[in-house]
Amino acid sequence: MSENASPSDIITYVGVPLAVLGVAPILYNTVITLATLSKVRRLLRKSRLVGITRGDVINHVIECELARFSIAPLDRQYDTEEYWNVYEHPSLVPGGSWTIFNWKMHTIGIKTQRIEYADQLRQPQAEINFEDLLSYLLDLGAVPNAVGFQMLRTSGLWVPVGTPLMLSPDRHEAVLTIAPLDDSDGMLSLAVRWSRSWVVRGKSSLPPYWIQIKALREKAQLVQDGEGSLSDDGLSAITKSTIDQGDPEFQQATSEVLIPDDTNDLKTTKNYKAPLHTDVVRCHIISSGITSALREEGLEFEPISITHLRPSSSGLPTSAGIYFSCICTALSTTNKTVLWSYHIPTPLLSFSRSHIIPCGILVLLGMVPITSTPEWYTDHGDSAAEDRDLQFRRMRENMAAIQKENAMTPEQRMVASRERSWKQHQDFVDDSNKRRRLAVQREETRMLEALQSPQWKAQLVGEHTLKWLKEQNHLASKVELPEVMDDVLHRMLTEPTFANDLAEILDAWKGWVEGGGIRKADYLMLKEKLVVFAFASLVLAMVCASIEPVDGSLSRDLQESIGIWKKVRLG
Repeated sequence: MSENASPSDIITYVGVPLAVLGVAPILYNTVITLATLSKVRRLLRKSRLVGITRGDVINHVIECELARFSIAPLDRQYDTEEYWNVYEHPSLVPGGSWTIFNWKMHTIGIKTQRIEYADQLRQPQAEINFEDLLSYLLDLGAVPNAVGFQMLRTSGLWVPVGTPLMLSPDRHEAVLTIAPLDDSDGMLSLAVRWSRSWVVRGKSSLPPYWIQIKALREKAQLVQDGEGSLSDDGLSAITKSTIDQGDPEFQQATSEVLIPDDTNDLKTTKNYKAPLHTDVVRCHIISSGITSALREEGLEFEPISITHLRPSSSGLPTSAGIYFSCICTALSTTNKTVLWSYHIPTPLLSFSRSHIIPCGILVLLGMVPITSTPEWYTDHGDSAAEDRDLQFRRMRENMAAIQKENAMTPEQRMVASRERSWKQHQDFVDDSNKRRRLAVQREETRMLEALQSPQWKAQLVGEHTLKWLKEQNHLASKVELPEVMDDVLHRMLTEPTFANDLAEILDAWKGWVEGGGIRKADYLMLKEKLVVFAFASLVLAMVCASIEPVDGSLSRDLQESIGIWKKVRLG
């Protein structure tokens, strides 16, 4: 700067650079804000999101308003293509993992965000019914994670972020996980991911919470020799319908389970086998029990009346309905279509595992050979041998009396003969009364010993009753327990009397566990309902063998979690 510089020159040389330096941050904020705003808008366009964005160039703040949606799965029946496929343009904005699927949506609010950088942008989480979300993922093929739902039930919002609740069909990848609570407003926050390669189900698959029941039914009308008689395949002729020789499923039907009516005369058989067809029924089971049943008729579905299985007018479930749902749940564990919607009540699991049926009672009922039981009875020896000894003794006494009569005069012989005949009559009466009293005494002793014999649990009882049902031609010889349960469920659906009788026996079984055992009156009742008792033991054997432990189950954790978290945030 020269010595002749004026003050104005000094101000110019110093002030202008200072002014430029003072404006530089504003210019920098303006450029950065506009660049960030452009990046945010570009990200929204790529994610196909509609939002309002504003930039404050002075404070380097960007405001973005995005809609919050309430979502629900599409209709499974009508939106087939979109329902089973992922969305082609999922959101790239964090928090929008839910956009990977196609949903029914409507706006429930606007969320305003103030950010400085594009990577701070978050898409508002969507609100969805928790049960609908789980049902949809189950329908796609996802598998519940037992550990995750147990932690959710016990810890609630304190479950660690990233804990998987649902897994991919191969159980190697997480599908539904716990997400941060930043945008949840106190609700459960979840995140979801999916791959096209994971879809293993389709429209023809059973929806979640449904089970398919198959049972064989004869399609020919037999001419009966007597009411309630059996055909030689073991099926009740009462249940026959009109003949249909063109049934293509006949070749596959001959090896399935056949359950006749309980009142059949097992001694009357037929020499004619009619063709069979498979009667398929779909049942919808929710947490409160069965809600509907549909019979498959080709491509159509015919509703079945299930008023005897639905909850009563007071809202309480019927015993038959509870047992039906329990059988469905236990049976589903054997065919890999687990009913996550229903869990077997703990009291039923407990009494199904209790040792309560005396083996001696099963022997008296004729259902178990005495050689298959531990020693529980008093051996009274060979009563027939005692009778023979008594008969020989009476014969010797009679011969001795006759010999004495031969040495008497005719008058004395006549009197002695009359006395001998009278004595023979009296001895016969006394011996008969003695045998009858002894038989009654031994029968009472045997009954008391049977009631006090070693007690078996339902699984062991079921093994023997299954053999007995096959021996009595109530079941085919090669049928297995799951097939029997299919037919039991079918009969419970279509035969209210059978369903109520079965529930009555199972309620009585529960009473025996709670009351300390079986009494003689219970034995007499079982004698009148042997077949129903046999099926009841098979029901409890199936429940007892189910995978659910007494101290907890995945289905119970899942249902309790759904009860706690009606709505969740998915992001």
